[in-house]
Amino acid sequence: MFLVTGASGNVGAVVARELRAAGADVRRAVRSPRDGATDEVAFDFTDASTWGPAFDGVHAMFLVRPPAIGNVRRDLLPAVAAARDAGVEHVVFLSLQGAERNKVVPHATVESWLRGSGLAWTFVRASFFHQNLSTTHASDVRDRDEIVVPAGDGATAFVDAEDVGAVAARALLEPAAHRDRAWTVTGPRALTYQQIAQILTDELGRKVHYRRPGVLRYVRHARRELGMPWGMVAVTTAIYTTARLGLADALTTDVQSLLGREPLDFAAFAHRERAAWIPPTKDTP
Repeated sequence: MFLVTGASGNVGAVVARELRAAGADVRRAVRSPRDGATDEVAFDFTDASTWGPAFDGVHAMFLVRPPAIGNVRRDLLPAVAAARDAGVEHVVFLSLQGAERNKVVPHATVESWLRGSGLAWTFVRASFFHQNLSTTHASDVRDRDEIVVPAGDGATAFVDAEDVGAVAARALLEPAAHRDRAWTVTGPRALTYQQIAQILTDELGRKVHYRRPGVLRYVRHARRELGMPWGMVAVTTAIYTTARLGLADALTTDVQSLLGREPLDFAAFAHRERAAWIPPTKDTP
């Protein structure tokens, strides 16, 4: 039995789908299970009453830190310790590219704890998701034709959540090959946000501008316009700062090595998800 936390998210949904496609038993951990969904279980990292039913009979789990959780020692790791005590043996953790060097991000704390936990672990260190442009920042592009992030002229090794989820599922299904290993999952090329804006301009047929706010302006924008929780604001600010400093452009071949195919490029992603940035028509209810 595999437990997938964050199962309704961009990566968790892919992990669950890939595991099911391989014939595995999957339990999807969600905040509010749907009526009649026999593969879903109510789960909250901060509610110990949900842990027992979620971990019962599970031998491996996919671990995602919810964006709203900033203090992982207090609000996430006790649940993972309970999973270990309940018999979970292997944790595949969705981490962050460069987490081994960037001790500010909470992912680094989780990685450090897992190394000394007695659990088998695999870190899937993802670069910045394509999907952040079609979800978190979608309203900026759709409603205001702009991208507002404090990344300066730095390039980012964007990656698609489909590729990240597929790598994580492979690590769960083949634990011996991935035990105590860290994979850094990136796309095929590093792009600046100016290049991202140009790709969106070409795809959408209208000019998309890249704004370069300072950190304080970005924080205000993220809170007021995008409605980000403070924990997510802190993490994204750190990520964009890393890009601005030229530390987010490293590419790897891990997707090709593990999946036997090329990772998805942002231009292909923009074409696939273009509806996310199309303003509703006046006739749309």
